Amino acid sequence: MADNSEVGGKDGKTLASERLREAVIRGEVAPGQRLVEAELVERFRVTRSSVRAAIDELVAEGLFERVHHRGARVRTVSLAQAVEILECRKVLEGLIAAKAARRVSVTDAKRLRAYADELTAAVRDGEPLRYSSLNHEMHAALREIAGQSTAAELIGRLNAQIVRHQFQLSLRPGRPQVSLGEHLAVVEAVIAGDAPAAERAMRDHLDSVIAALDSSG
Repeated sequence: MADNSEVGGKDGKTLASERLREAVIRGEVAPGQRLVEAELVERFRVTRSSVRAAIDELVAEGLFERVHHRGARVRTVSLAQAVEILECRKVLEGLIAAKAARRVSVTDAKRLRAYADELTAAVRDGEPLRYSSLNHEMHAALREIAGQSTAAELIGRLNAQIVRHQFQLSLRPGRPQVSLGEHLAVVEAVIAGDAPAAERAMRDHLDSVIAALDSSG
């Protein structure tokens, strides 16, 4: 199989990266677990070079780490480290929300309203996995609206390191209900074009995430 072969319209490296990231998020591979290239080649039906490129990408994101003479393994991020990462993300996400509020268009506002409605429906229907997915999509939409590529890139790298903690938190009973109100406050402030309120609402949301995560320790 060639390195540039496609599976479902995706090249081998992209497919392997997505599958590996998802496996970590869902706990299918544990922190500290060593990655065996031959097993991943068989599992994802891509070339060894595609697997290696995918691992390199996720090492750069901070999701995996290389160990001398032992290959790569899933990076272990402690609760304390996760909190520190979220503290950094809070500043960046606040900036994104403020920028989005200054740049929001009528089309953007409709898009954010749609996300707010879908998030509300996911909570109402008791679908935490759907809520978690929509949550990530809405944050991505805000980053796109803000047009602050440097902050967006940094947030992406920070998020990659704590995806397991965030996923577990999203499944905690009652957490989506709390998170929903916080996200709706962000959306309302951004749509209103109120940059200070949007930044404050986003920081309040991340403070809530930090407190919830910290309490799980």
